[in-house]
Amino acid sequence: MPPEFNFFQHWYPVSPVEDLDPKRPTGVTILGLQLVIWKPPSSQNYRVFLDQCPHRLAPLSEGRVDEKTGNLMCSYHGWQFNEEGLCTHIPQSDNPQLVAKNQQNLCAVTLPCCQENDLLWVWPDRNSAELAANTPRPVSPQLDASKGFVWSSMVRDLEYDWQTLVENVVDPSHVPFAHHGVQGNREHATPMKMEIIQSTPDLIEVKTVMGSIIFEPPCRLEYSISFGDEGKKQIGLVTYCIPVAPGKSRIVAQFPRNFAQTLHRLTPRWWNHIQTRNQVLDGDMILLHQQEYFLQQRQRTESWKTAYKLPTNADRLVIEFRNWFDKYCQGKLPWGEVGLSTAESLKINNKREELLDRYRQHTQHCRSCRDALKIVQRLQNLLLANFAITISVVALLPDQVRLSVGLPLMLLALLGMVGFTWLKFWLEPRFYFVDYIHADR
Repeated sequence: MPPEFNFFQHWYPVSPVEDLDPKRPTGVTILGLQLVIWKPPSSQNYRVFLDQCPHRLAPLSEGRVDEKTGNLMCSYHGWQFNEEGLCTHIPQSDNPQLVAKNQQNLCAVTLPCCQENDLLWVWPDRNSAELAANTPRPVSPQLDASKGFVWSSMVRDLEYDWQTLVENVVDPSHVPFAHHGVQGNREHATPMKMEIIQSTPDLIEVKTVMGSIIFEPPCRLEYSISFGDEGKKQIGLVTYCIPVAPGKSRIVAQFPRNFAQTLHRLTPRWWNHIQTRNQVLDGDMILLHQQEYFLQQRQRTESWKTAYKLPTNADRLVIEFRNWFDKYCQGKLPWGEVGLSTAESLKINNKREELLDRYRQHTQHCRSCRDALKIVQRLQNLLLANFAITISVVALLPDQVRLSVGLPLMLLALLGMVGFTWLKFWLEPRFYFVDYIHADR
């Protein structure tokens, strides 16, 4: 039998570094493991611990970085841990030697982590740090600024499983339909031929008319497309598919290209997220959430090979991934190893506001969108205050100057209210929830 794939002994990018707050701990989940990310003020690098204080198992992600010591403090009883996870202070102890003598038994659990290609990477297996040190991160060769590439990044939590996420991303033929008007056009859909270049336990590579697709298990899934004169222009999609919990996953995506660098620099990252990236993920969400439920139901009595009907070459990579998953993972993720059951995911959530909750899934994790949302809300308050003050001032003006001075002021105030309306009812909702109805597109 082929060796079983070990999901825990691989590098995973959990977040773009620019989205992390260096002043406070951040909680994140990978493979059912709840982790805490934090940054010692004296270090350039983040640290990742298991999100449990060794004292009473309270979440360290609810803690804080102490201003005086620079250590991570648990908010339950104030225990502190340095960047190596060693306990440095127990406020309740009246024995100065207690911490020093028992330091090894009072440690927070640390995980290997590093920063590369603007991402924070984590190795979920705490017992194989040496293997982690000798294993390269699955970074993309397209993210190379020296070759003229520019890129942006995005992270979003998704309401479907890792295997559903991978299966969806390896299927480019859905783009003209699921993303019509955003990244595709259903009227331009054509047959899609795929050629398997190689398929091994560690790499699946496919060639298409547009370029190549690479899946490097367990998380890196990359598109590379060349066009223009002699194929000099290149555009890519680099995604990292992160297993979070049964029925939950996270996508960390990077979007490299080697042209239109000025446009890239002038386009705010948050605008790209609300106008394009979130719309693409919205277009998939309900389809995949329900598809996953129906497949799980069918797999109780049959295989995906009979539940799915895959007659065309466009389905070739989906078949190759499913065969890889069956062969090396026995068609399942290691939820049992962390005490999780798939039973919780065997239900449909019909609440669209929850499935397409951009704030919970993305905005709260993205520094660019969080900051933009704060500015949008402050501008609304300023415009409202300006309107109220202007009305009060104009009402107090003498009659002889009310027309010459008051009218222009009122026009400006009304123009401000137009801006307020746009901010309140068009822009702000795009950070929270926008329904995606395929039939209306």
